[in-house]
Amino acid sequence: MAGWVFIGVIVFFVLWMIFIYNRLISLKNEVQNAWKQIDVQLKRRHDLIPNLVTVVRGYMEFERDTLERVILARAKAVSATGLHEKAVAENMLTQTLGRLFAVMENYPNLKSNENVMHLQEELTSTEDRISFSRQLYNDLVANYRTKLEVFPDNIIASAFGFETAEYYSIEEADREVPSADMSIRAK
Repeated sequence: MAGWVFIGVIVFFVLWMIFIYNRLISLKNEVQNAWKQIDVQLKRRHDLIPNLVTVVRGYMEFERDTLERVILARAKAVSATGLHEKAVAENMLTQTLGRLFAVMENYPNLKSNENVMHLQEELTSTEDRISFSRQLYNDLVANYRTKLEVFPDNIIASAFGFETAEYYSIEEADREVPSADMSIRAK
């Protein structure tokens, strides 16, 4: 009788470990999937920016500096590797796009151009998707990290070498509201 109880406890313990392990794997995969969804939206944004810059370039002869900053920020964002570097580069790109949109307000012909309006709408929509994707990613990271840290899941997580995931965050300097120079100046 005692032997059956002992075997029952061992079977229960093994099944419990399998359940926790599989749950941790599921959470880890959800975090990775959420990051890939952000990546898809960032790629979409990276593809739209050159089209917008091309269309806008002809109208904004006095704003070369703004366009060059957008192009440079896009190049940094495309070449960024790692979560932290990518987050910093993407936040910089978001700021420069905001400045570009603010400067575009000074050009009535540009604001009425159908191509520009369509591209601006697409970028705005993409920015919203990126924002929602980042929020989902951070929510999933929080769930995953919680599971890695609570008892008894932390025992299984450390035994199988699960690593924590990084939150998608911004630098303290990026928290400041960007200012846009709205004056029209000739260069």
